[in-house]
Amino acid sequence: MEEKTVLCGANAYEKKYYFNEKFSGMPESIKKELNIICVLFTEEVGGVLTFVFDEEGSLSLETDADEGDLLYDEIGSALLVKEILRKKQELFESLTLYYKIFILKQDPSALLAEEEGKQ
Repeated sequence: MEEKTVLCGANAYEKKYYFNEKFSGMPESIKKELNIICVLFTEEVGGVLTFVFDEEGSLSLETDADEGDLLYDEIGSALLVKEILRKKQELFESLTLYYKIFILKQDPSALLAEEEGKQ
């Protein structure tokens, strides 16, 4: 089974926001932005939203809802995830780089060379 690491998430049912303390070294402005994204998402479409890194360091947004939640907007949820990924692409690229360097302990110069090769 693939190892995943949750960065943060919000739960509309419990009205709670979670931030993984493993990432406490992140700048406060980024932590606040993540909080806002998560809370606004769950306020708009309901359910649960989590930011998750896979074992290679790729970041994804995962949504879920209770089985009996008739108010959860599955289509709106998928559209909103796409919009967030598009509008916040730079943030997600930065978070991925942060995770690879500070959590996975990958070589920053190799990662930067890899990024330059993609452009």
